[in-house]
Amino acid sequence: MRIQPDKLREQLGSHLAPAYLVSGDEPLQLGECCDAIRHAARETGHSTRVIFEVGTGFDWQQLYAEAAAFSLFAEKKIIDLRIPSGKPGADGSRALVDYCANPPSDTLLLLTLPKLDRQQQNAKWFKVLDKLGAILQVWPIEPRRLPGWIENRLKRVGIQPSREAAAMLADRVEGNLLAARQEIEKLLLLHGPGPLDAEQLAAAVSDSARYDVFELIDSALRGEADRCVQILTGLRGEGVAPPVVLWALHREVRNMAQISADVAKGLSPDHAISRARVFSKRIALVRQGMGRLHTPQWLTLLDQCQQADGAIKGVGAASPWLLLERITLTMSGRPLTT
Repeated sequence: MRIQPDKLREQLGSHLAPAYLVSGDEPLQLGECCDAIRHAARETGHSTRVIFEVGTGFDWQQLYAEAAAFSLFAEKKIIDLRIPSGKPGADGSRALVDYCANPPSDTLLLLTLPKLDRQQQNAKWFKVLDKLGAILQVWPIEPRRLPGWIENRLKRVGIQPSREAAAMLADRVEGNLLAARQEIEKLLLLHGPGPLDAEQLAAAVSDSARYDVFELIDSALRGEADRCVQILTGLRGEGVAPPVVLWALHREVRNMAQISADVAKGLSPDHAISRARVFSKRIALVRQGMGRLHTPQWLTLLDQCQQADGAIKGVGAASPWLLLERITLTMSGRPLTT
């Protein structure tokens, strides 16, 4: 039986299947699905939990033994079987097929695996699990669906966001659902329940940290060179990792290079900015950056981002922070000359 992750709670509310297989590479959704299954199992009396981590040399006889074990206190249990490789192997395949042929009535089997390919889904062990219980395949949230996903999560905790606020937060986390959850939890603490527009979101998020990589980007586009240096110094002092700063810089430089190139090909600035899906509140900033640098300069900055990435990884003797400062100051219109 195949179940979509958003239908899991409904299924758990109607009945508990004897086995669940949850697979995928998106950690937040994967973890939340497993948490929901374990919670529903505990609610129905599965008070004991046995965890098996399948690695090289794993003894599958442990699954046989646990399935055959009888509790003196008549407690139901969960067998939490985790297969990080996604491949149980020949012995594991036989053990899973045997288990499904005669599943213990007092036991729930929960398998957790990464994304499975077509060959794995055609394996006998997968098919018998599909027939016995429930299969949940977790997929990443597509970028076009992410604002809606974030809006629903905000509403679930009592925050009523505007569409622009949800879209702004989606752009901020760029597909990282774990980061999205952390931002939502932080917003609830800082802002509390109730309506939330884009300005309130920006204020709440900026209040959560003294120096912010996104403020660094905006200051660079505004041409505030001195403030850029100040923010970079603050980020370094707070222990922010250079890759985090580079990620934000590279994303903005890449977008600006594309916008600038589109304008050079004949598109109007408005059309080029629209194609890049720039938020309305940042259009003025982007226009300032476009007026300061031209396409070759943005492409040079892309090359410098690559150099900074190499420095972070230990290639060459250059200081990553010095290279990040050079990129930022060039964006602001005051190149670092020494």
